[in-house]
Amino acid sequence: MLELKHLSFEVPGEEEAKEIIRDVSLVVPDDKLVVVTGPNGGGKSTLAKLIAGIEKPTAGQIFLGGEDITEKSVTERAKLGIGFAFQQPVRFKGIRVIDLLRIAAGKKLSVSDACGYLSAVGMCARDYIKREVNASLSGGELKRIEIATVLARNPLVSVFDEPEAGIDLWSFQNLIEVFEKLRESISGSSILIISHQERILNIADEIVVLKNGTIDKQGPRDEILPSLIGTSAAVEECRRLMPAAKGAENHA
Repeated sequence: MLELKHLSFEVPGEEEAKEIIRDVSLVVPDDKLVVVTGPNGGGKSTLAKLIAGIEKPTAGQIFLGGEDITEKSVTERAKLGIGFAFQQPVRFKGIRVIDLLRIAAGKKLSVSDACGYLSAVGMCARDYIKREVNASLSGGELKRIEIATVLARNPLVSVFDEPEAGIDLWSFQNLIEVFEKLRESISGSSILIISHQERILNIADEIVVLKNGTIDKQGPRDEILPSLIGTSAAVEECRRLMPAAKGAENHA
């Protein structure tokens, strides 16, 4: 279980510090998929980085399985069971997909095991296992490979920061299917997704709305989602996806 207690984060400003996250308390239970949503600039990605250890809070505490990890580094948190997937996956020239999966797993995976993780995210393993993680891969391919590395690590808490960012509609459909499978197979762990995409919200167990750095509302999906349909955040997401949709139609 992941627990945030009175978490705050601020950055220096010209005249005074700017508060990005303000007194956020949140529990991500085991065996649950929780989605954090809200308007742009509300602090969602910052919250994900605080959990991963990329940023350090100016106040409050973070607990994983009852242990205080507030002062622990990114590496220490990863070893304890925090998995993190960036908005824009990192490319590694010269590193093959199988090498990346082995690094994530922390052991020498067999080719068969590595292929299993790729298959779990809907990729034909033989086409990718020896590919380099470089610019030859599309955004959607990189996203799925990154999710495969999270699976290989088998973390207690998997954090995905706006996984839909920068991918086309076809890749997004595949991504939804991957998360649906992950949701069905959760056992003794939890998933936290930062997103304002309705189809991701629709597979959540719980939804947290972060606005102006604070929790505006939270609760079960069936309780929170109806109040979000048609909001400015949803409209903004539709506009963002429209160019990709038009492009897909032109190629149809």
